[in-house]
Amino acid sequence: MNIAAVFNALLVSILAAVLWKYIKLRDHAATVEEELVLMRQAQELSEAQIDYHAALQALVENGTRMVCTGRMHTDRICRFESLCYSTEAEEFVYFHSNSSVMLPNLGSRRFQPALLDLSSVEDHNTQYFNFVELPAAALKFMPKPVFVPDVALIANRFNPDNLMHVFHDDLLPIYYTMQQFSDLDLEARLFFMEGWSEGVHFDLYKLLSNKQPLLREELKTLGRLLCFTKSYVGLSKITTWYQYGFVQPQGPKANILVSGNEIRQFAKFMMQKLNISLEESSSEEYIVVFSRTINRLILNEAELILALAQEFQMKTISVSLEEHSFSDIVRLISNASMLVSMHGAQLVMSLFLPRGATVVELFPYAINPEHYTPYKTLATLPGMDLQYIAWQNTDREDTVTYPDRPWDQGGIAHLDKAEQERIIKSTEVPRHLCCRNPEWLFRAYQDTKIPSSVLPLEDEKFELDFRERGARGELHEKTPVSPAVSRKPLTAVPLQGNGR
Repeated sequence: MNIAAVFNALLVSILAAVLWKYIKLRDHAATVEEELVLMRQAQELSEAQIDYHAALQALVENGTRMVCTGRMHTDRICRFESLCYSTEAEEFVYFHSNSSVMLPNLGSRRFQPALLDLSSVEDHNTQYFNFVELPAAALKFMPKPVFVPDVALIANRFNPDNLMHVFHDDLLPIYYTMQQFSDLDLEARLFFMEGWSEGVHFDLYKLLSNKQPLLREELKTLGRLLCFTKSYVGLSKITTWYQYGFVQPQGPKANILVSGNEIRQFAKFMMQKLNISLEESSSEEYIVVFSRTINRLILNEAELILALAQEFQMKTISVSLEEHSFSDIVRLISNASMLVSMHGAQLVMSLFLPRGATVVELFPYAINPEHYTPYKTLATLPGMDLQYIAWQNTDREDTVTYPDRPWDQGGIAHLDKAEQERIIKSTEVPRHLCCRNPEWLFRAYQDTKIPSSVLPLEDEKFELDFRERGARGELHEKTPVSPAVSRKPLTAVPLQGNGR
């Protein structure tokens, strides 16, 4: 046998063993690091001064106390003292005593269908909140309670991987729920109970409190029975403007109660937390084009950017969530004269646009702009003072579809041939319910070429109005600049996730 071959085989075996050991050590180190983070969070909770004996005695003698606002589960927020949570059973526990309070006392109606919604999405059966009732005497048979001294806001995030849902369903409702109750200040702590992991936008939730938000899975590291000394459960829905089509096709809410004034106050708060100056806009006007890099692409994006720059004699900047930090994108949008984007979750960032700016939303083939209006509704709220323009591709030749992709990425290969042919030949997606309509997904995930000859910006009425507003100073008062195109004007800092 060749000695060199034997030696080589032995060396390969040794290297494989070393590599395997390295991988195991790396995984172990990651696990230990995660456990240390959770231990620090538990220590942070316990650092606040609390008399454990007095807290336990108060729980045994007084039980849980609950007072709620709102008449129905869809508009109810409840304030609790000594609400507990079993991390083993994953159930909230209300302890009865002679001094406990439960208002409203609904009896069995508390389960028709629930006491309240944990998220701002109305009456969704995955978002209901309730609790188990036990006598306070049962505490002697249960794990030793761990008391949470922070004032807590307990809620669900609806879809923390989608930027539209993050802002519309979570951040705005959390912000204004905290405004509603004086002790929900920046020292309160957020507890998210929906079961999601942090998600790509978790840093945005951290801006709402000085304390690290905690997730349901993390509570298990704190103890088997947690008792919140003071907590608020549920979120205000007063800032939401859109319903997603769970009962009827999606569209603006029937009774919108928020105005642009409240949206802009929230945007100002977020910009301050992101350390973005609120000073006057920069010395030149510019257009921001949102670039999508995974799906629903603009196939001739460079051509579109150049056409915009030439048409309006403005610098035109391309940004994406993958290539730029969130704060850098907000900084750019907050001074832009125009925001151009394909339909998608990233357009919720139009709430950072200055007054007088224009939103241009581009829709793929067969998707009627009048049927999908979350960003139009936002832009046209009283007090937002934005101009909104929608453009739809009506040329089948300017679209690229992907019928062989998985169903959740717009594929239709799993459907029977007749249904596939019907969808391919269809010229408009019919109104539909959320969330798995195959025709909608097929069209939503197609890519589009935007012909410069049919850009909405060449609409004479729009262009005249745009330039007249500039002359009146409703846009930034600046001297026109030579057209310029900027693909990556900022230091690229990756931010994972792409708006759907």
